[in-house]
Amino acid sequence: MAFSGHTQKVIRRSFPLESQVPRSNYLNIQEEKQKLQLKKFLLHRMFLVAKTTANVEKKDFTEYYEQVFHSISKPHLEEPVTGLLLIYPTSILHIVETSSGTLYRILSDYLHHKKNEREFFIQGMKIIVVSHNIPTRIFMQWHVSVIKVPVMYLDDVTQSQSLKEVITEFLTKTHKLSVYLCKTLKVGPKGVGDNLHEVIPELLLPEQIIKCLCKSEEFMDAETFLNIYNEPIHVTFDSEVVWPAPSQF
Repeated sequence: MAFSGHTQKVIRRSFPLESQVPRSNYLNIQEEKQKLQLKKFLLHRMFLVAKTTANVEKKDFTEYYEQVFHSISKPHLEEPVTGLLLIYPTSILHIVETSSGTLYRILSDYLHHKKNEREFFIQGMKIIVVSHNIPTRIFMQWHVSVIKVPVMYLDDVTQSQSLKEVITEFLTKTHKLSVYLCKTLKVGPKGVGDNLHEVIPELLLPEQIIKCLCKSEEFMDAETFLNIYNEPIHVTFDSEVVWPAPSQF
């Protein structure tokens, strides 16, 4: 009887431990796998603006960038591109989240088309902000949306603002829009849609601000940015500034 009582006591002690063992499913495994993949490289977020030519449709942008992303992703499967492309009547705002190497290839492809085509439909691209080594993504996919705003009825607010005020409004509204989309969008084929001007007009930038930033000489264009990126880093060592110069054996 003592042996039987001891057995029952052991069972009662081990039963709660079994209920504490974490259980996993296929979805949890895939989510953890995705997290590991996204951490294989340093993540950066770039904010781009550019002018566009007349009579350009949404499919022109979608097909161009999807082709670029596809060509980049072949040898770099672990570096997906996420972000948001807002298409205004005569300009675009593009937020891109990916690795530095992929950002470099995206800008390089743009310059290639700009130099080899008589009139590429994306013109005067400027880099407004680059956030390096960000801890996480805002977007889990790459989204495209057409902003259908009757710009002819909007006042040009940039005429009475300094560049500092313009860039502050740009960053504030862009951040609020990104946070809103992060909370409301779900991963899937549906995407953002082309009715943001009806759903959240207060979070959208006036196109005049984008045009103002495109004209400003305070921001680097894509070619200047890549030239600086490609320049070697010159580091002056202490041994190079002492006199007499130390001899090397």
